[in-house]
Amino acid sequence: MVYKFRLILDAEEDVLRDIAISSTDTLEDLHNTIINAFGFDGTEGGSFYTCDDNWVQDEEIPLFDIGDVPGELKVMSDFILSDLLHEDRTKIIYIYDPFVNWTFFVELAAIEPIDETQEKELPALLFTHGLLPDTAPVKGFDTNFSNEDIFGDFDDEYDEDDLDMFDEDSYEDFGNDDRY
Repeated sequence: MVYKFRLILDAEEDVLRDIAISSTDTLEDLHNTIINAFGFDGTEGGSFYTCDDNWVQDEEIPLFDIGDVPGELKVMSDFILSDLLHEDRTKIIYIYDPFVNWTFFVELAAIEPIDETQEKELPALLFTHGLLPDTAPVKGFDTNFSNEDIFGDFDDEYDEDDLDMFDEDSYEDFGNDDRY
């Protein structure tokens, strides 16, 4: 069978590629196809991550065994695409170069029969849209709260004067003491 994937870079601008690959190929073959489709030089490692339908990242599948005990960790070459991805499980996350985190959403878009002439042409780049930026999109949290209401729905009507009710009690009244 031919697996057709849509690869989407996690970035503001739309950058995507559609590829075709044999269902009997491995995740390592998919890794190589992705780095070629986006023009990476392939000198960096990468990992796939299983995920749910909402792209929530789960188990890591690295390119190389980096565990404490050699052979203990399953790597990309251990996974046949058809064993991992199918009609009921179509999504996986791919990260190239873990130091800068080029992150891609990889979705199985179609499964089609294959003939002998087609199989010789696989893997294949089917469609491209957008240019890969010079650097990986930065992932992070926006910490500029100056123009936002950071309390949102949790803002209450109390102010410091409302806390005067605790002035009568002391720390010891709550069963605590300073012996520690």
